[in-house]
This record gives sequence, structure tokens and C-alpha cells, in this order.
Amino acid sequence: MQTHTLAADSLRTAYSAFPTGVVAVCGIDRTGAPAGMAISSFVPISLDPPLVGISLQKSSRTWPGLRSIPVLGISVLSAHHADVARRLAAKEGDRFAGLATSVTDRGAVLIDGAAATFECRLVEEVEAGDHVIAMLGLEVVRSDSAAAPLLFHLSRFVELGLPESV
Repeated sequence: MQTHTLAADSLRTAYSAFPTGVVAVCGIDRTGAPAGMAISSFVPISLDPPLVGISLQKSSRTWPGLRSIPVLGISVLSAHHADVARRLAAKEGDRFAGLATSVTDRGAVLIDGAAATFECRLVEEVEAGDHVIAMLGLEVVRSDSAAAPLLFHLSRFVELGLPESV
């Protein structure tokens, strides 16, 4: 095992040893266009009340616009969504060009074929170092137990197969 300093690059390398799921956080912005981003810092928080959390860099140019959207869609990306994740993480260009999405009657943007989706609203933000942790209240939940999730591990996307019996 290698010992690292607490420098950002060393921390990033050590943190990447922990595999995480990848989610898309999307909604319809003030102009009526879809807006969103891919993140790998999603966590269920509470069953009662139903809450999830996401962690975002304070330097994000996307989160300031998303935070004001009344209903956000969170899509747990499936194994075949690596290109979707890359596109939603892009710094430039139309992140939604060619993406298969749907918009709920409440305005949440969801990625088609996701392993699970959540329609939610921002409840609270907490500053945490160079990030902000956004707590989101869940309003609608859907899941597909036949969809294998996309994982991010060691700074790359990996697929996790489903167990024999689900």
C-alpha cells in the first residue's frame, strides 16, 4: 500500500479507490432548455422523510442554475450510460444533444434507461470545504431492478453485472 500526502492529487487518487455509482442531476432551466450534470457523489440519507444527498464542487458552473429549478430529476445511470456520463460532465457544448431523455409532468428531466430515477426538490445546502452538500427531498421514485448500474472506480467507468437472482 502506498502512502500519500494530503495534497489534492493524492487525495483524488486515494478517494478513487472507493467505487461509486454515477447519477445525472437534471431539470428544465429558466429558458425552457434542459440543464444537468453527472456526479459520482450521491448518497441516500433518510427514509423518513425521504432524502438523498449530492456533493458538488463550489466552482461548478452548472449547480447555480440547477439549484433554482423547482423539481430536479436524478437518474442512476445504467451500465450502458458511460457516454451519457461523459457528455453530462463536459465543460463545453450541448450536453443533451442526442441524449434519450424524458421530462415528467412536474418538469424533472430523466435519462431513459436509468436503473432508478427520483424527482426531488432542494431542501438544504451545507458548505463542506471546497464542496457544497445538497440535501434533496424525494417526491417520486422509480426503479428497474433489471438494470445494472454504471460505476466510477479508479477514475474510470466500470460496469457491475447483476447477480444471478435479483
